[in-house]
Amino acid sequence: EVKLVESGGGLVQAGGSLRLSCVASGFSWDDFAIGWFRQDPGKDREGIYCLYSDGSTNSADSVKGRFTISSDSAKSTVYLQMNSLKPEDSGVYYCAAVYSGCIPEWVRALEARGQGTEVTVSA
Repeated sequence: EVKLVESGGGLVQAGGSLRLSCVASGFSWDDFAIGWFRQDPGKDREGIYCLYSDGSTNSADSVKGRFTISSDSAKSTVYLQMNSLKPEDSGVYYCAAVYSGCIPEWVRALEARGQGTEVTVSA
């Protein structure tokens, strides 16, 4: 069973940083990429960052230069480091197993996702 568990969300002031963690289990990291997306109520998913086992990534233009993605295979964990946060970064962040690899529309190719972790950035 594919299982993903996020943590690390919280309240931070604009300009601050947070690191989200996603512990993934139940699948081979060669079979799926891991992606972070944000989804607000009533809105479509917004892909934030995707990482595949070959090192390829895909990131949203809005986070380039501010967010980075990394992994620790020994801990089966993918991290999303978020710096220089803005109020518009607020929302519920989910990690997901992605069966397509990190193609531009990866957010539409989810095998499974976690329960989400909420990020609130105050002005």
